Amino acid sequence: MDRRIGTSPLKCKFNPIHHHVPQSDNAEYKEAFALFDKRGTGAVPRETLGDLLRALGQNPTQAEVADIVHNAPRDVDYKTFLTILNRPDGFKPAGTPEEFIRGFQVFDKEGNGFIGAGELRYVLTQLGEKMSDEEVDELLKGVQIGADGNVNYESFVRTILSQ
Repeated sequence: MDRRIGTSPLKCKFNPIHHHVPQSDNAEYKEAFALFDKRGTGAVPRETLGDLLRALGQNPTQAEVADIVHNAPRDVDYKTFLTILNRPDGFKPAGTPEEFIRGFQVFDKEGNGFIGAGELRYVLTQLGEKMSDEEVDELLKGVQIGADGNVNYESFVRTILSQ
């Protein structure tokens, strides 16, 4: 039975649906949850849910996180968190290196495997899941930019995804 309310699949997260979570995963989830429970109250602020999900290897989009935060109680207990983590539709997979490389090829006007660092910054801050300038600065710290100002995007993708 579908318990979703409205069009958002996230609205079902807070209904009492129980999911089986393997014990090994349960220990990892509890440990991560405890790290985010800075006040020691057995609950985490809803604003930290995106970071907590990502710390556990999930890949929620910014829109998914916004919807989760909007629908979550102010303080999220562990049981509610497990329901969010095990939502019926899951989270969008991160994507393969080849998919990201194909995406960058659109901006490779010369077909040589390079795009300008400025263009890379534009793509990361203005298109798709937009990153902040600070996030891009952090990301580009380990990126080799050629004397001509270009970045080998295949190397960039593989470096970023290996972190």
